[in-house]
Amino acid sequence: MSIMRHTLPIAPQFYVTAPQPCPYLDGRMERKLFTALQGDHAQKLNDTLSKQGFRRSQNVLYRPSCAECSACLSARIRVADFVPSRTQKRIVRRNMHLRRNATSPWATEDQYALFRRYLDDRHADGGMADMDIFEFAAMIEETPVRSRVIEYTTSQPDAQTRSLTAVCLTDVFDDGLSMVYSFYDPDLAAQSLGTYLILDHIEIARDAGLPFVYLGYWVPGSRKMGYKAGFSALEIYKAGQWQPIGDPADHRAELHPLSVDPISEQVARISLPEARLARD
Repeated sequence: MSIMRHTLPIAPQFYVTAPQPCPYLDGRMERKLFTALQGDHAQKLNDTLSKQGFRRSQNVLYRPSCAECSACLSARIRVADFVPSRTQKRIVRRNMHLRRNATSPWATEDQYALFRRYLDDRHADGGMADMDIFEFAAMIEETPVRSRVIEYTTSQPDAQTRSLTAVCLTDVFDDGLSMVYSFYDPDLAAQSLGTYLILDHIEIARDAGLPFVYLGYWVPGSRKMGYKAGFSALEIYKAGQWQPIGDPADHRAELHPLSVDPISEQVARISLPEARLARD
């Protein structure tokens, strides 16, 4: 009996959310293009679409597709070319006492307690402000792809226990690490933990031989996202390709409505992976 091999495309359905207030730019409305992430090919789809500016939230892949601008630009760091600044070197030294522990994506009460403190201090009026422990557990655990929870702990004065200081939910791609969501102790602002988590993920990727660390979106004109432009070897996904960010001021045109392509054209340009299926 012979086996015939057929190459068939993975063809997910894409949808668009209703407009809602933009969390990054005042007075703007956002909408997202999204598709379900499920089935045997979830990992392959996640890898492929993430290279085209998509992000994962539980079992959904999404990319901003706003009517008024195209300012949300997916960002990643080229690990081999990254050189820390003097300030970033100081941040690493400041946090050398932290212990890193990568675990399976399981939510804990300690994580949720830290998450709540972080939200209440930094994002009390954000879209996640009312998230309860069950929704938090879903955010961490409902993943159909390779994910890790990376915890950072510090020793207590008695040296017998360690307290949870920072957490990052991280996806593992075939070409890098994606920092899906991170949070940390808001009382330790002087330690610049948000920056430190990125710097440590660069080291994790380097040790694993992975070329990129994906940071989510960089938004020109947004103070919330401005810090990402401070990392060397930063690339953004723009006009269908990855390119060095260059001067951040050069991307102001993305705030204009004429920078937006119709939804049908955006979907038509998405490259999809192929699934090889065997049949007798």
